[in-house]
Amino acid sequence: MLTSLCFKSSSVTVGSNIARTACTCDAATEMEQHVAGAQKKIGYKFRNKKLLEEALTHSSFSDAVSYQRLEFIGDSILSYMISNHLYHAYPTLDPGQLSVLRAANINTEKLARVAVRRRLHLYVHHNSPPLDKSINDFVDAVAQEDPHRPLSYGGAVKAPKILSDIVESIVAAVYVDLNSNLKKSWKVRAMLEPIVTPEDLEHQPVTKLYHPVTKLYELCQKNGKNVKIRSWRHGGKSFANVYVDGGFVASAFSDQKYTAKLKAVKVALHNLSHLESVSTSKMVEDNDNFVIERAKHKLYESCRVKKWLKPVYSIEKDSGPPHDKKFICSVQITTKDGVFQMSGDEKPRVKKAENSAASLMIRALQQMNYL
Repeated sequence: MLTSLCFKSSSVTVGSNIARTACTCDAATEMEQHVAGAQKKIGYKFRNKKLLEEALTHSSFSDAVSYQRLEFIGDSILSYMISNHLYHAYPTLDPGQLSVLRAANINTEKLARVAVRRRLHLYVHHNSPPLDKSINDFVDAVAQEDPHRPLSYGGAVKAPKILSDIVESIVAAVYVDLNSNLKKSWKVRAMLEPIVTPEDLEHQPVTKLYHPVTKLYELCQKNGKNVKIRSWRHGGKSFANVYVDGGFVASAFSDQKYTAKLKAVKVALHNLSHLESVSTSKMVEDNDNFVIERAKHKLYESCRVKKWLKPVYSIEKDSGPPHDKKFICSVQITTKDGVFQMSGDEKPRVKKAENSAASLMIRALQQMNYL
């Protein structure tokens, strides 16, 4: 750590090493100031301040332990604490609703905004100039947002992962500092405020709770259409075009590839809004017959490998007389980018309907390069 570097440098011979000793001690003093400042923002005083130093150190910062190990467990700890809070706070919500609410509180965009609004980004130690630019661009974009508006995907600038990583690392540091006591570790709630509530989410359309790219693929699949998104760079800008069944639907550009793609998809969803009214009974036969054998198991395994939460299935619709029931099921998965939802085709049994939803979800994830 930085403090040990200062001690080692003081033991070397005088001369040119005097400047080096002063420089190292200055760095140690700066880290101490950062730790003190960060503690105030977090609202927790560490017994072992080395844990907070680690939580604020990026892997690009040499001669110091980075936050990677803390971030590894912080992700799971935060997910559990938010899940536990929501479970007890909203006893009438079903698993699907709880999943959406949890994702709104722990996805990368939300946590990155926590880091910015608590000004934790000012205390991060790294040696990567590109990170400085991406963080500064994001901070400027967040400053233009309404801090009380519930998170929806697709801000003006994509959140740098380092910002959500440090929030998860700080959560883990608090947890370790409190001898792995989960109940006491909920002290971090103050840092995470405001917690997104069901009332917050009621102020925006349900479709905005899910990633726009997933909504586009779902909309097109349910109407038997093929969607392609093509991206390229020109003149220092990123461009994205959306094509449906080979026809041009929307275009957008931005400094970032992610943002250009997201803008184009949002325009495409608006231009294709008339398809929302098309009945699922009008799906083409090829789409109706698209089934992956043991899709539920394969989707579960994919989520496990990616360290995503396990898929949540719901019955969207059941119709017909008791002797000839038909079911449509949906599946939700929660990733670092948020909640992805996909509805399946109408099937005579719930298990087959769930497998249909899982099949379409796998295909969409493959087309979006998640799998």
